[in-house]
Amino acid sequence: MIGINGKKIEELSPQQRRRKTFFTGLLFVSPWIIGFVLFQLYPIVMSAYYSLTEYNLFNSPEWVGLENYSELFADDKFYLSLYNTVFITIFGLIPQLIFTLVMAVILNMNVKGKSLYRTIYFLPTLVPAIASSLLWMWLFNSQYGLINEFLGSIGLIEPNWLLDPAYTKFAIIIMGFWGTGTNTVMYLAALQGVPRTFYEAAEIDGANRWQKFWHITIPAISPITLYLLIMGLIGSFQIFTQADVLGTQAQSIGGPENSMLFYAIYLYQTGFKFLNYGVASAMAWILFIIVLILTLVIFRTSARWVYYGGDN
Repeated sequence: MIGINGKKIEELSPQQRRRKTFFTGLLFVSPWIIGFVLFQLYPIVMSAYYSLTEYNLFNSPEWVGLENYSELFADDKFYLSLYNTVFITIFGLIPQLIFTLVMAVILNMNVKGKSLYRTIYFLPTLVPAIASSLLWMWLFNSQYGLINEFLGSIGLIEPNWLLDPAYTKFAIIIMGFWGTGTNTVMYLAALQGVPRTFYEAAEIDGANRWQKFWHITIPAISPITLYLLIMGLIGSFQIFTQADVLGTQAQSIGGPENSMLFYAIYLYQTGFKFLNYGVASAMAWILFIIVLILTLVIFRTSARWVYYGGDN
């Protein structure tokens, strides 16, 4: 086999072999490197630059320094969108994680037909976000939606889910339970990975079912909980499609009284509706900083509640 300058591989020095191996590996990963530079690194760098400029796509960027950030911090809609996003994160993410774990425990039971039950539960995650949002728009309809028909049949209040600002965010939260199949599968895999010997030792010590779940199952699957918590946090701060589709019921992007004006939607409005790309880029960087800080806080505190198999 020919190597460098017509030499065979066997005749190359160790340094030449390392150089050849490096460039060969670089050649194989070059498609990823090119894609990363063009579609990730370049947009990140340019968004940082645009966040410090006044730019509307049609004119050249004009340097304004930190004015875009000052404008945001004086904008009431900015704080409203941040409040709506934090609300949906706090009251949506944690309940959905608990629900996901409960469903995983149920689907992990050794019952006849469990594979069928798991498949049926996972199917909604295959429905595109737009299609599922349109389906839930019909379910939440205050006049003929199935949810209100059910609530009315048992004598409960029938909310105007999509037109009453007091209920719009709860409609988004309820809708979020529909797509928890993927997270449930992850929890299911974690549950099946818990060593049976742990439970047997606990049974010998007289532990009941709840004690085994709380002191064995929860710590054993805590790494998956950490992962789902962080990914759910990132997803909650980027919620867009569901609110955008359901908001059309009120014929406005942010829903009635901007009750569904989430951070990503306001960023989209600023950039693509008002063509204020400088402020939109600043919003994107503020979102990045917020999510980064929250993620670091979770990681720093995870040592207190996340258990890894090698820990003593």
